[in-house]
Amino acid sequence: MSEHTGPVERSEVAGRDVDEARDLFAGAYNAGSMVIEPTESDFTFRYTAIGDDELTLRGTQFDGHVTGTVLTQGEYIVSWLTGGSGVTDLAGDPVRLVHGQPAMFANNRLAEFDFTDYRQNLMHFDGTFLERVAGEVEGTSGPILFDTTARPTGEHLRRWAASVTSVARVIYDDASPALLRAEANRAAAVALLETFPHTALHAPVEIGVPSGGKTRAAVEFMIANAHLPIRTEDVAEAIGMSQRSLQSAFRKEHDITAIDYLRRVRLDRVQEELRKADPGRATVAEIANRWGFAHLGRFSASYVNRFGEYPSATLGS
Repeated sequence: MSEHTGPVERSEVAGRDVDEARDLFAGAYNAGSMVIEPTESDFTFRYTAIGDDELTLRGTQFDGHVTGTVLTQGEYIVSWLTGGSGVTDLAGDPVRLVHGQPAMFANNRLAEFDFTDYRQNLMHFDGTFLERVAGEVEGTSGPILFDTTARPTGEHLRRWAASVTSVARVIYDDASPALLRAEANRAAAVALLETFPHTALHAPVEIGVPSGGKTRAAVEFMIANAHLPIRTEDVAEAIGMSQRSLQSAFRKEHDITAIDYLRRVRLDRVQEELRKADPGRATVAEIANRWGFAHLGRFSASYVNRFGEYPSATLGS
């Protein structure tokens, strides 16, 4: 918990001027190449924000068609539509947003979007704050890479919605003391970490931290698509690099090949599933096979090398 939560700030901007709307969103989201066009209704917009230097709750209303790019840096953003339509990350792994179902913004790379006559709620987490909370509850450090394709459903979605309602009640109440607001901010951060799959980019020492934009984008693509039969050429194509350049970048930064990095991402996924699985129903073999490890002996050796225990021990713990 932070002892230095800043004062609550409120803001609201609304109007009908396209240039004013474009300037507002360019400043709030590093929006580039933003094109705003009228639809059947006259163009209007509204933007609200309330919160402190750790967390802000925001709302966007647009009567019009808007396209462009956003670049999220220094913060982590989750949003959900309450009206209209929207598609995000058009140049990456396009995802059509569903009303009431939250989705993470791509981080530290341009993401294209296309929205029409929409209403959107957002939560902006300060990057340093969220990474500190992740360190406290997960033992990680440094930047966090969220799976932007993940969509919580069922009990995960219900818990998330309940958490948002509880946190919003505190943040919107002017009478909430600073300590209560700080606890609400932390509760929201923990809920985000529990709801959305993610990986800390501090990574084990033998992997290293992606420092370049292209390499970081490659890692994000691998994490988002590790469940698919992707190859290094798919990774290279997705981030606009040649295979040779991709391999060279990974050898330089991590001293391993790109495919070895992908295998380690999949090993991490196996470990996550083993920890959650019922040892009376699940088997190591079926979970390993699901993540592309066909040879159980070689998989077991790789698992022990990475985590210091046999996969059966993880399953039984």
